[in-house]
Amino acid sequence: MKMHFIASETETAQKALADLTGSYGQTPWREADVVVALGGDGLMLSVMHENRGLPVYGMNRGTIGFLMNDFSADDLPERIAQAEETVTNPLAMTATTADGRDYTALAINEVSLLRAGPQAAKLRISVNGRVRLDELICDGALLCTPAGSTAYNYSANGPILPVGSDVLALTAIAAFRPRRWRGAILPKSAVVRFDVLEADKRPVMADADSRGVDSVRAVEIRSEPAINHRLLFDPGHGLEERLTREQFV
Repeated sequence: MKMHFIASETETAQKALADLTGSYGQTPWREADVVVALGGDGLMLSVMHENRGLPVYGMNRGTIGFLMNDFSADDLPERIAQAEETVTNPLAMTATTADGRDYTALAINEVSLLRAGPQAAKLRISVNGRVRLDELICDGALLCTPAGSTAYNYSANGPILPVGSDVLALTAIAAFRPRRWRGAILPKSAVVRFDVLEADKRPVMADADSRGVDSVRAVEIRSEPAINHRLLFDPGHGLEERLTREQFV
């Protein structure tokens, strides 16, 4: 098995990188069968954004490791050969700014809109070209994939989505009006558009997996089924099991 190792900059991850490349060698990315990521979920997201073909097997050498397996240097090729594969599709964001420019980005976890000033944001929400909410007054809103439903979405009291459920979660962040609006679960095929109301008075930024765009006027989001991200997990500890377990913590 040809493995390409990549690690975050922490001392722990760099030591693991040195140990593993010393034991198994280092194959160039384009010649490898699998990418082994050593770090936390931030590194995993970065690797997935850069790599759209090879499967990625992560081992936790960071703080948060929801997308990572437990670290062990022993029998690594055997562990990878026995791993369960989960395939996820990213979200594609197109954000239009105040100067009329369009910015595009992909998000594996979520696309979020966040107020960028002292006053609450005002958003109009459309789904598949039809206005569903004329005005949401809030600190922000987000649309997430099942893989990202335990991240920012969960912190904002959004639902955890089963892997393979072909749905997306639309979640409000600190909604003020409508007071009790908690969001919606939408089919994966839905095209969601946010229009920023009173944008000069109430500026809003958009963020796709930490790729931010300031002063947005409108943001359109859709799933991108043509792009597959392949994650490998140890048997019995796959993403579906982790999402289920998270709901009973």
